[in-house]
Amino acid sequence: AKKALEEANGDFDVALKEMRKKGLTKAEKRGEREARAGVVGTYNHDNRIGVLVEINCETDFVARNEIFTDFVKDICMHVAASAPMYVSSEDIPAEEREAVKEEMKASDALKGKPAGMLDKIVEGQLNKYFAERCLMDQPFIKNPDQTVGEFVKDHIARLGENIVVRRFSRLALGEVE
Repeated sequence: AKKALEEANGDFDVALKEMRKKGLTKAEKRGEREARAGVVGTYNHDNRIGVLVEINCETDFVARNEIFTDFVKDICMHVAASAPMYVSSEDIPAEEREAVKEEMKASDALKGKPAGMLDKIVEGQLNKYFAERCLMDQPFIKNPDQTVGEFVKDHIARLGENIVVRRFSRLALGEVE
């Protein structure tokens, strides 16, 4: 911290920002390490919505850490509240992506738009559509200024280990898949 303050010429805010940046950079490097320990977290909301989430970390020591267990609970509550369909955009089946893309191309909202811009408009709409359905791209319910993916990276930096949201399952009374 002292070194960061010296590099920022005594400006606390700049030093803090740089320290966070370095922590997130380290977090991204940790993302390459294998995460096979962890927990299956559960959440039951009012006996109407139930959630199971598998979240992995590198060691059993971190899996039992209070920060990690609170993190898992927060992810479970987010899944219950936001009902994502996929963990990340890589999990979206290509055929579903294409079907939604064709549907968007055929929509009345694109009529009269310049032909050269149609692909960019559709791609933007497609990204927004799936961002609402992918857990890692959704705004985090406890802090909408942050995505769930950013929330995960913050915890990777805090705990010093790679953390992976592997999968989840959400059940709600009366909902049919």
